Amino acid sequence: MKVDACVKKETGYITACVLILSALMEAVFLVSHHWDLTVLYGNLLGAAVAIANFFLMGLTVQKAMDKDEKEAATGMKASQALRMVFLFAAAALGVSLSCFNTIAVLLPLFFPRLAIMVRPLFTKKGTKA
Repeated sequence: MKVDACVKKETGYITACVLILSALMEAVFLVSHHWDLTVLYGNLLGAAVAIANFFLMGLTVQKAMDKDEKEAATGMKASQALRMVFLFAAAALGVSLSCFNTIAVLLPLFFPRLAIMVRPLFTKKGTKA
């Protein structure tokens, strides 16, 4: 299956935002003298899962465009359920293992939502994102 250019573009935007916010989070841990390797490992896990979740959502939307409305809705619901299980499992893994900092695992899971919220601030009126 060929990944649509729009999915690539939006995933790239989300990836860039997650990396920037992850670096800022690392800096806050460092400045507050709470940084250790568990923060880095947790950040890597949380950021990777957040980006993968967004990419998988994009693929699901791409596939839904080729289906009728009922079939597309069913596929979207199934994808959302599976992605939520994936997010929950990754969060549970990150929280339960001592090699990951809990905050550093969980916080990056919200970075894509922040990136989506601020996107309109960087998009000119009358143009597509």
